[in-house]
Amino acid sequence: MNRKTIPSEALLDIHRRRLSLPSRSPEKRIIIQEAAELYGVSQASLYRALRTVGKPASTQRSDCGLPRVMSHKELERYCEVIAAIKVRTCNKKQRCLPTTQAIKLLETFGVETDQGLLKAAPGQLKRTTIEKYLREWGYDRATLSRQPPAVRFQAQKSNECWHFDLSPSDLKHIKRPPWLREGAGSPTLMIYSIVDDRSGAAYQEYHCVYGEDVEAALRFLFTAMSPKDSNDFPHGIPDMIYLDNGPITRSQVFHRVMSYLNVEVRAHMPAGSDGRRVTARAKGKVERPFRTVKELHETLYHFREPETEEEANAWLRHFLIQYNRSNHRSEPHSRIEDWLQSLPKSGVRAMCDWDQYCHFAREPEKRKVGIDATISINGVDYLLSPELAGETAVIWWGLYDEELFVEHQGKRFGPFYPSGGPVPLHKYRAHKKTIREKRADRIEGLAKVLSLPDAAYQEMGLSTQLLSLESKDQPASVPFQAQDPFTETHWPDSLTARRAIADYIGMPLATIPREQLSAINALLEASLNKEQVLQQVSELFKPSAEQVTPHAE
Repeated sequence: MNRKTIPSEALLDIHRRRLSLPSRSPEKRIIIQEAAELYGVSQASLYRALRTVGKPASTQRSDCGLPRVMSHKELERYCEVIAAIKVRTCNKKQRCLPTTQAIKLLETFGVETDQGLLKAAPGQLKRTTIEKYLREWGYDRATLSRQPPAVRFQAQKSNECWHFDLSPSDLKHIKRPPWLREGAGSPTLMIYSIVDDRSGAAYQEYHCVYGEDVEAALRFLFTAMSPKDSNDFPHGIPDMIYLDNGPITRSQVFHRVMSYLNVEVRAHMPAGSDGRRVTARAKGKVERPFRTVKELHETLYHFREPETEEEANAWLRHFLIQYNRSNHRSEPHSRIEDWLQSLPKSGVRAMCDWDQYCHFAREPEKRKVGIDATISINGVDYLLSPELAGETAVIWWGLYDEELFVEHQGKRFGPFYPSGGPVPLHKYRAHKKTIREKRADRIEGLAKVLSLPDAAYQEMGLSTQLLSLESKDQPASVPFQAQDPFTETHWPDSLTARRAIADYIGMPLATIPREQLSAINALLEASLNKEQVLQQVSELFKPSAEQVTPHAE
């Protein structure tokens, strides 16, 4: 039975009777049971009906959510064009044309679209209305620029995929680095890490390097793939290594070594390579151990710091044993137990020895051999076979050995050693596009074909034709009348004025004729203005200008 069949008067009476009883009275339950039997409804339905008693019912217009200024289709077209204008004018700092200016363009000049010129009537579009429907219909910048959903993956077997990355240690430097580059300062203490995708078991090492060094990365990977003294670390050759697009990934030597080991190198998708996708987001499996080490282990370095790289690696290895023995992210056992249980039936692919690994880490370079059958590499001279003198050959230079091999006309010569001092060791699965993604693609396509009429370019000053500026009369102004407080225009009294006049004419006033003295007295009685009095005194003594040379104070 529907609750509408219960009369509202009966609900009010039941509510009133319940209010007159104490809060924990058992009679309240009896009232509900009797009323539910009387009207043939369940007690839960009666309780729901009582919750609406005395509360205002929510009402809304029948056209709620629909535009009333114009039709839904017409307003959505304007919203699409305005959103496309914002996409077209957006820069790298996410600054774009405001909504008010976009509406002004539509009203004043219109916008050329793939369906012709679109122009709005003046005053028809309002900023608040447009921004409201931009948000509701998903045309706002935040919705259009939202990235596609991430695809999470997990390997089925151990060593099927390793995540490889490096991060600067919070310690930055150690007191006694193993080596220093002249003029480059102390090397950075870097954490190199691999994490098994299936189990989450990790192996890490400290290395003092200058930047992301490929040589240190290959040395670390050899140690990571080799068997350890303890069974608490993953080892063996993985099927795939997953890493970012750093200098190590771009190294040909790194790819060559991995190809010799039959290891697939898979890099993250770079920024901007997949539309609105910023970059690959499946990096948490290797970033999580970095954060754990820096928070639980390296924070203890405030009490005591390792002095050498070997000491730091010993402390880190002891911590990683505890980390790998901790719980798996989803399985009811530890990480290292999951790695051992999930190994393929064929077992772990064993790593080669160090000498063969050094042979893999050789880089070819085409060089011309000198006429004395020598060649210089990194400042070290190598004496080759006499038959190679003056020939252009392929030099195979190893990162970890001092041997040099030369290949010429299909023949390999070597090894050659330095004649001088030693060389210093220096299943992505794509989602089906959603409506939002299709909408964003359509807006981006529309943004590429937008254009403005020529009148709009002239109005905004983007045209080669200069607009004629009408000359307008300048507004009335009041002359500046304030006096300079640091310049005196009047003498304070007549005595000071007479001294200044005497200095001006260059003689005492007692020696001048009586007529000129009387004229000076008359001038001072009339005004004490410096400029006026000195000008009249100059006129008064013009006849005697040849005998007297006045000078100003």
